[in-house]
Amino acid sequence: MHTLLIANRGEIALRIIRTARRLGLRTVAVHSDADTGAPHTRAADVAVRIGPTPPGESYLSIPALLAAAKETGADAVHPGYGFLSEQADFARAVVGAGLTWVGPPPTAMDAMARKDTAREVARKAGVPVLGSLGQVTGGWFAMRGNRTYPLLVKAAAGGGGKGMRVVRAEDELGPAIAAAAREAATAFGDDTLLLEPYVEHGRHVEVQVLADEHGNVLHLHERDCSAQRRHQKVLEEAPAPDLDPAVRDALHLWTVNLARQVGYTGVGTAEFLVDTRQGIKGAWFLEMNTRLQVEHPVTEEVVRVRGQRIDLVEQQLRVAAGDHLGFTQDDVTVVGHAIEARIYAEDAFGGFLPQAGTATRVRWPASAGSATVRVEAGLEDGTVVPAAYDPMVGKIIARGPDREAARHALVDALDDTAIGGLVTNTGFVRALADSGAFRDGDVHTAWLDTHALPAPDPGPALVAAAWSVAAAATHDGGDGWRLGGPSADAWVELDDVVLRVSTARGEVRRDGEPPTSCRAAGRLGGQVGGADLLELDGVTARFVVDVRPRSVEVSTRGHTFRFTRPGGTRATEADLSDGVVVAAMPGTVTRVEVADGETVTAGQALGVLEAMKMELALTAPSDGVVRVRAAAGEQVAARQVLFVMEVPDA
Repeated sequence: MHTLLIANRGEIALRIIRTARRLGLRTVAVHSDADTGAPHTRAADVAVRIGPTPPGESYLSIPALLAAAKETGADAVHPGYGFLSEQADFARAVVGAGLTWVGPPPTAMDAMARKDTAREVARKAGVPVLGSLGQVTGGWFAMRGNRTYPLLVKAAAGGGGKGMRVVRAEDELGPAIAAAAREAATAFGDDTLLLEPYVEHGRHVEVQVLADEHGNVLHLHERDCSAQRRHQKVLEEAPAPDLDPAVRDALHLWTVNLARQVGYTGVGTAEFLVDTRQGIKGAWFLEMNTRLQVEHPVTEEVVRVRGQRIDLVEQQLRVAAGDHLGFTQDDVTVVGHAIEARIYAEDAFGGFLPQAGTATRVRWPASAGSATVRVEAGLEDGTVVPAAYDPMVGKIIARGPDREAARHALVDALDDTAIGGLVTNTGFVRALADSGAFRDGDVHTAWLDTHALPAPDPGPALVAAAWSVAAAATHDGGDGWRLGGPSADAWVELDDVVLRVSTARGEVRRDGEPPTSCRAAGRLGGQVGGADLLELDGVTARFVVDVRPRSVEVSTRGHTFRFTRPGGTRATEADLSDGVVVAAMPGTVTRVEVADGETVTAGQALGVLEAMKMELALTAPSDGVVRVRAAAGEQVAARQVLFVMEVPDA
């Protein structure tokens, strides 16, 4: 093995390149048109275009990937995670081309990559599974029966929360199956679904496994990934806190037995659902991920082999090269605690809708690379986040001697993170990590679906924006802001709010409200830009402020607020009437379920918008006659008008 092609993009491609380079391997990055010039293409020794933006014509194209390997002289392929990483056909094609596949054998992938066949393997290995209520496809329509609710409908293929729906009543079952099947078919090319009982307050615990080609199979302890929204992980940690030792030991044993049963080699993860109220009887196998996991860094941060850190990508490469593991289970220990926050381009306080756009300014934690904070990201100033791919843009991992120390380190790291020009969930995961529920271990797999975190207060950010504009502006308005001198009072208008700033008196005042005392309290350095420390009414907080000619972006406590000057390009919901349905994000209209001129009722389905591997139902906001402004299959921009309601006069 001398040249490694990474069949992926973004932060995971960068992660693999880093280890491969340390091991002396030449690296090849691949990219679509949307990723031309992306960070992972610049980090590799060679970058090859494999096709246009749609994944099916680039990252999911086996011929294009094999052609890139041949063109660059690559003799090994690492799939990363997502895309083709769990497709046995891709593994077979790589091996058939005479290349080394950095992953498990295709036979093991066939058996474990599907949830239905994986259950049968688990049963043979003596691993308990949650009882299945049947297998269906999108063409199956629910018939009334004696089912007990709630149920979980989920795709038999793939993962990542795609093709999953919780059903709580009989009349929800048919629509849930149809929607989950469409989503599964789009994401995995297979609309087969499973029905199973839904455990309301379960914990998601997974065990890392590592095996070589010489019969050595070890576990690298477990992770807890219970903090999820819509079945997608948000925070992950290792080891799993407050887990019954008997359950912990059983999960480790079951995972090793499962890997042996299927002839597994390389890195993989067995996922379990755990009801902590039932002890050992409340643990069931869910599925096996036959690849590297997104959350593998938390395992790397706490697992030690003979006192040394482990690099799971290095282990994958060594196993693929035919090496022995070189250590035993007795050599594996756990030191401290680690927690990872996934950073997504999404509106976490607006329904978790994925976002696309350009990151104008990116500031990762200043302590990145230290002993306590680690950043894995493919996002930097100017990076474009396309609507065509998964919206995860990075991960922040904090480690400490215990869980509380790791949690505090993560909150501090998220406070020190600022992403401008792009809506992200940074403030949301910061609020979750800082919450009493997460601190006390009360967050289960459905917790975020039933508990709302408080929306951010823009007030302090507005004050910081006005203060920064007044402090930075010059008399001649060279930066686009025409204000008085730096020591005089200034009037700053942002988002139709006028604030009077007196740097001499140290206050910011809004008409009709008492002034906020404000003073500069210092400055922090960072990887990209610095953070202003401002004291507002006696409380010191960090603000990353980016003053532009027509707008100001302020990041604080993970949230980024954008304030515009009058006459700017800001678009608000007030610009549109209540009868207009717009695209909440760039994507493709996959279904139009009404005809132009049809009379509809409020809440009736109008169509489906798909973006970033997610389906968004479009419904009528009121009764009336609908005018259709988009066609099925049409690619649309964010806020593009899709349907218009004509409400008859009373």
